[in-house]
Amino acid sequence: MLPGSVQILAFVLALLGLLGALVATLLPSWTVSAPPRPGLPPPPPWRMQGLWMDCVSPLPGVFSCSVKPSPLTLPASLQITRASMVLCCLAAAFGLCLAALGLKCTKWGGGRRAKGHTAVAGGGFLVLAAFLCLGPASWFTFEVVAAFLKRPDGRRLQPGGALGLAFCASGFLLAGGVILCLSCPGLESRRPDHASNEDQDWFLVLQRRPPPPQKERKEAEVPPPKELSEKYRRHEYV
Repeated sequence: MLPGSVQILAFVLALLGLLGALVATLLPSWTVSAPPRPGLPPPPPWRMQGLWMDCVSPLPGVFSCSVKPSPLTLPASLQITRASMVLCCLAAAFGLCLAALGLKCTKWGGGRRAKGHTAVAGGGFLVLAAFLCLGPASWFTFEVVAAFLKRPDGRRLQPGGALGLAFCASGFLLAGGVILCLSCPGLESRRPDHASNEDQDWFLVLQRRPPPPQKERKEAEVPPPKELSEKYRRHEYV
């Protein structure tokens, strides 16, 4: 089983990954307007597109954002990306809860072997959350790059900061999940020194109990020595 400091490091990495995935899901900068090439006419107002809203900046420092319409009118790729990012956040949150129970520095979660299994389960959910974040981010990036090569210069969109944050979040989640998956207790946790706290306390109580009073052994009564006259028969004196 891994040391407690390594488990805490994995927990912090996973927490950063969860926060990054949440922020990336809510940011409207999944795609942004690409800068025009030199010598071309000025581009239209600067735009940002996210999973939940679109923003337009007609003037520097002025933004006008609007929520996207009904999900039924959105393309399938955007709907799948939305669902994957939401599932990523839920899986990461559940994995962090399990990881908190499996940390050595916590008093809840059972014995050492039970904590090891709980930490491994939490690491599995974190790895799942990492792939749920990495998959849609990669697919979305591929579609943005493909559309960038087809559209004219004035309407081109390029990957925004939210996509980069999603990639970083998936990396943190994957690193934390893999480290926690290495917390498998193994065979050494079956030894007596790896018993749970309750078993150790009960063992100490049993050791502190005074030993039961031993019954005094009755000394066997030794028959008194017979007189020498009784050892000899009468005919020996005749």
